[in-house]
Amino acid sequence: MRHIALPGGSSISSVAPSHVVPADKPHFLPVMPAGRFVEETLSVRLVRRLGNPDLVALHRLDRATAGLVVFSARPSSRDAYTRLFRERAIAKTYEALAAPLPGLTFPLSRCSRIERGEPFFRTREVEGPANATTHVDVIERGDGVWRYRLEPVTGRKHQLRVHMAAMGAPILGDPMYPELRDEPADFSDPLQLLARELSFIDPFTDEERRFVSLRSLDL
Repeated sequence: MRHIALPGGSSISSVAPSHVVPADKPHFLPVMPAGRFVEETLSVRLVRRLGNPDLVALHRLDRATAGLVVFSARPSSRDAYTRLFRERAIAKTYEALAAPLPGLTFPLSRCSRIERGEPFFRTREVEGPANATTHVDVIERGDGVWRYRLEPVTGRKHQLRVHMAAMGAPILGDPMYPELRDEPADFSDPLQLLARELSFIDPFTDEERRFVSLRSLDL
C-alpha cells in the first residue's frame, strides 16, 4: 500500500477504499481539534490535503501515540463503519517498547478493572470485575528493552499504557504512567507506542480491509 506524505510527517493511503481514509499519524499530533490544538491536528491536515470537509475520525488515538487512524469520508456510510468500532469488529494491533518481563510467560492476557484516576485525565486499575482486556506478546527481546505486541480487546482510555505499567514494564517515554511527570513534553523522547495494524470486514463489500503503519519504533 502506497502512502502520500502530509505536512508534518503524517501520511494517508493513496489506494484507500472510497468510504474510508486511513492516516498514519506521527507522535505528538492530536487527531481532533481540542483546547489549544486547533489548526495543528490530523483531521485539519487531512481535510486540507484531500479537500473533503466531510472527513471525520472513526476512532481516537492519543496525541502521544503514533500510527493508524481511520477516517470516514462519506456521511452516507459513516454509521456502518462506526458500528464496527462500537461492536468491536475491528482488529487492532499495537507495538510498544518497554522493559523486559522475564518472569512472565507470553503470550498472556491482562484483564482488570480500569476507572478514572487523578488527575481527571489519567486512569488506573482498581479492584472489581474486569472491564478491560489486552492480549500481550513479545515480538523481539533486545538488550534491556523488549518489543511487545499489544492487542486491545476493549477500548478503555489509556488501557495499553495502564496495563503495561501495572505489569511492571511502563512503555518507554510515557509521561503519565506509572507516575505523572510534571514537566514539559520532551519531543526527543516520544511515547514508544505505535498503532501498527488495523483490519476489518468492509460492511459494503464483505472484503477484508487491512492497513499497516509505515512507521517504526527503534529498539
